[in-house]
Amino acid sequence: MTKSPLYSQPVSGEPATSGRASLFVLGAAAFLVQADARVIDALLHVVADDFHTVPAKASIVISSYALPYGLFQLLYGPIGDRIGKLRVTAVCVTLFAIGTFACGFVPNLAVFAVLRFLTGVAAAAVVPMSVSYIGDKFPYETRQIALGRFMSALMMGQIFASTIGGVFGQYLGWRDMFFALGAAGLLASVVLFRESRRFAEPRKADRKPTAVLITQYGHLLKRRGSLVVLGTVMIEGVFVFGGLAYLASSVTERFGVSTIAAGLMLAGFGIGGLIYSFSVKKLFARIGELGIFLLGGVVIGVAYVAIGLMPNWQSFLPLVILLGMGFYTMHGTLQTRATEIAPEARGTAISLFAFCFFMGQSLGPIALGRVVEWHSYSAAFVLAGLGLFALVLISRMLFVRIRTS
Repeated sequence: MTKSPLYSQPVSGEPATSGRASLFVLGAAAFLVQADARVIDALLHVVADDFHTVPAKASIVISSYALPYGLFQLLYGPIGDRIGKLRVTAVCVTLFAIGTFACGFVPNLAVFAVLRFLTGVAAAAVVPMSVSYIGDKFPYETRQIALGRFMSALMMGQIFASTIGGVFGQYLGWRDMFFALGAAGLLASVVLFRESRRFAEPRKADRKPTAVLITQYGHLLKRRGSLVVLGTVMIEGVFVFGGLAYLASSVTERFGVSTIAAGLMLAGFGIGGLIYSFSVKKLFARIGELGIFLLGGVVIGVAYVAIGLMPNWQSFLPLVILLGMGFYTMHGTLQTRATEIAPEARGTAISLFAFCFFMGQSLGPIALGRVVEWHSYSAAFVLAGLGLFALVLISRMLFVRIRTS
């Protein structure tokens, strides 16, 4: 049996060549969820005009999706471990597709917000269930490469949403965007159901009460190395997405760049992630897992500091690409290690990991928003960069200590 370098436990994953669902199918579902989550950013002004309100009030459709998307990830882990991760993903993608398609018919903002809430509940299952499934099916030595390929679908979804969303909003109508995503989601659900039958996962016979499932998360926190992984990803979310929330407004206010141009340049974040996904195999062979982790933290830290200090907007796009490269390089290692917190309950562990990451993303804009308010955009970005640099150094030291103890 291959052993994880962090936890010294047997890895339960199967060889990549034995029965498993296609990474392409899992990636397609993740692509749709990511595109659905981010496309509303580009459509917000159009939606607000259609419902005769202002973007600040129309943004309720963003919050109503994001809140359940983060909270309900905790629900799906134990369910996926018991009845099968592919089954849960297939059912939730179906519900996601129906909810997304129905968004094209909404008569008012209140109904839109309710549908987005329900869609967020369903969408919350897709990424953690897919990541934990990959953890089950790939041995540790190739898992980060497989996860990198899967994450490239998320990056493509982000790029797609940033570019195509504006086209639909201006020329085709924002409702048509949701019709298209909903129809694609239904197609993806059909394929997922087929895959779940072809590669059936064993069901666990136990029927644990809710109280026991809740305590299951408490037991995960006692696992060796779990607090380092979970704490690191939460702080990572604070700094990375706390800064990301203000990138577009900063370049607009500091250099007079148009909102559309700033939004298009933000697509560079996803492009940077794609560069990582194409290079992760070579990086893993040359510098190893902890080397990749350190490289990612240094790159994103330097990029944030440079954005805070940049004298003109021309350097913004290449720095945003560096941000994406650094984030996915750093985050890929954390994600891989999270798959080994509890190999026998991998879905539950990944759900907790995703929840901690979401909490960091939620707290980051609030925390760095205070820095922007009290000081400046530049101070917030420099703080984010230095914070990430310190985080990666401390966490790497702790990972080495855990591995050698």
